[in-house]
Amino acid sequence: MENTDTCCKDPILKDHDHDDHDHEGGTGESIWQSHWQLLLSVAVLFVMLSLEFGFDYIPAFPFNLIIFSIAYLLSGYNVLYLAWRKALRFDFFNEFFLMSVATIGAFAIGSYSEGVAVMAFYAIGEWFQDAAVNRAKRSVKALLDIRPDEVAVKRDGNVSVIHPKEVKPGEIIQVKPGGKVALDGELLSEKAAFNTAALTGESKPDSKSKGDIVYAGMINLNTVAEIRVTSGFQDSKLSRILEMVQDATARKSQTQLFISRFAKVYTPIVFALALAVCLIPYFLVEAYIFNVWFYRALVFLVISCPCALVVSIPLGYFGGIGLASRNGILFKGSNFLDVMTQIDTVVMDKTGTLTQGVFQVQQIVANDMEEQDLVKLAAAIETHSTHPIAQAIVQHVGKDLVNGIAVSEVEEISGHGLKGLFDGKEILAGNTRLMQKFSIDYPKEINSIVYTIVVVAVDKKYKGYITIADKIKEDAEQSIKDLHALNIKTVMLSGDKQSVVNEVANTLGIDDAYGDLLPEGKVEKVEVLKSEGKRIAFVGDGVNDAPVVALADAGIAMGGLGSDATIETADIVIQNDQPSKIVTAIKIGKLTKQVVWQNIIMAMVVKLIVLGLGAGGIATLWEAVIADVGVALLAILNAVRIQKMKV
Repeated sequence: MENTDTCCKDPILKDHDHDDHDHEGGTGESIWQSHWQLLLSVAVLFVMLSLEFGFDYIPAFPFNLIIFSIAYLLSGYNVLYLAWRKALRFDFFNEFFLMSVATIGAFAIGSYSEGVAVMAFYAIGEWFQDAAVNRAKRSVKALLDIRPDEVAVKRDGNVSVIHPKEVKPGEIIQVKPGGKVALDGELLSEKAAFNTAALTGESKPDSKSKGDIVYAGMINLNTVAEIRVTSGFQDSKLSRILEMVQDATARKSQTQLFISRFAKVYTPIVFALALAVCLIPYFLVEAYIFNVWFYRALVFLVISCPCALVVSIPLGYFGGIGLASRNGILFKGSNFLDVMTQIDTVVMDKTGTLTQGVFQVQQIVANDMEEQDLVKLAAAIETHSTHPIAQAIVQHVGKDLVNGIAVSEVEEISGHGLKGLFDGKEILAGNTRLMQKFSIDYPKEINSIVYTIVVVAVDKKYKGYITIADKIKEDAEQSIKDLHALNIKTVMLSGDKQSVVNEVANTLGIDDAYGDLLPEGKVEKVEVLKSEGKRIAFVGDGVNDAPVVALADAGIAMGGLGSDATIETADIVIQNDQPSKIVTAIKIGKLTKQVVWQNIIMAMVVKLIVLGLGAGGIATLWEAVIADVGVALLAILNAVRIQKMKV
């Protein structure tokens, strides 16, 4: 992670050691550990000010200096310590050195109470910033780090309770009603219902049947469930998701990177300007009084601290990532929150994105062979594919019937289908492009069939076809309407037949739709859109469409829980397969950016006003510290509220 010296706190989920905030040999804990020191300092300051303004009594020198010095050291010891450490490395342009110079300068000219006040209020501001950052960390960790610390595993006929890390793939675990699933696995019980809200953001119970995959983080709702573990603790989907969200905060947005660079340039400029405020009037003002102009320079230094910016901005993006996670959307970096605000074209795959991807065999038409033999042969070769269409044919026949048919030397021809050998004869199963590629004659009326179709050929002869239908997702039509309401163009790219693609596009109201596309054809279409200056988000499965995902400004994967490759390749993962989450992701990006810029504008406007008043002698150190701490707290509260917003 990039380390910015001026940053008060960097709200990152991982517990990195942060040199700016650790003592030597520290453990990464906050520098404001001794709250009683800060409280005692404020109490001393309050008593002394009460005596001065309430009773018109000021302890004589040196007693007042001693009392205020004690209060000053109680509140500012850690700041002075860190300023000294940085000074030893010739690093003078940081907030700790800035505050140390300003407050020691106040003591030098006799403004003891103001020096203590600046340091005390600065420490209070740091304490609130710590609290805000820790709250953000806890919010996201509570959302995602829901892996139980123990699991019941069956070994040698007995049930033992152990840590999930000790369970190996292949072992059987038991999950009682109300218990959390600790590891990914295959359900062995006949039926069970699970709450998947922590993973997908979907509160509706998910019913599972024997053989279905169950993921770590799900909550068993109604009956004791037995699960055969398929992956280790660190390889579970939940572990991958948690790791991804942890890494997300390290990928900074352009706004964050700009502020980091800005702070490094801004701080030395402020030091130079403060020096100019103090010394230049000597040559311009007749009745020059050093203490007066030195005091104004100190005000200038205090108000110039960029703490509100460098804390609230990363905290704002962190809040955006947390809000997205609660809605079942995982951003792989805060930079993608910014990217989603610039999207003007959403390009979507059809199967699994706009349609359910749950295919069912509709019709079997055989030529010179029995229908049952045709579909069994098709299923035998399709067992070598993970495509939803292939799985639909296999499910229709049943794995038990397919196992007796051995198809060898199976080769997948991308965008076309499968080729293999059965009983010494070449078997082809795929779309009409596959038939054309191998010069197989087939009835031309097949081209006019609307449904998805798998054509089968044996030994260079056409043997029939199988039609398969897919359903459009419930929220797909409303999602397209919502995208249009945001003035975003919609495009659908599919390897399916143009007639099928047109029907889906017309039903949903998609602007442009292209079918009969191979993977390279999808890339060409996206390249054309990019050449027109479009900012593109591509939504697909993140596996077959990997080249397009890489080409798009933002690659969005549907159903991250179903594919390891999806999590690896996509920039953004929508976990519950709902197209409506595309709109939600865009809105969260815009909401985050809006809050971040509110903080930037608020902080800069207030600082510029008080800087001007301080240079002119109107604002005192009291106004400076209240303005600095006040703006920082408002910016932090504004950033934190993102996590509680509804989209």
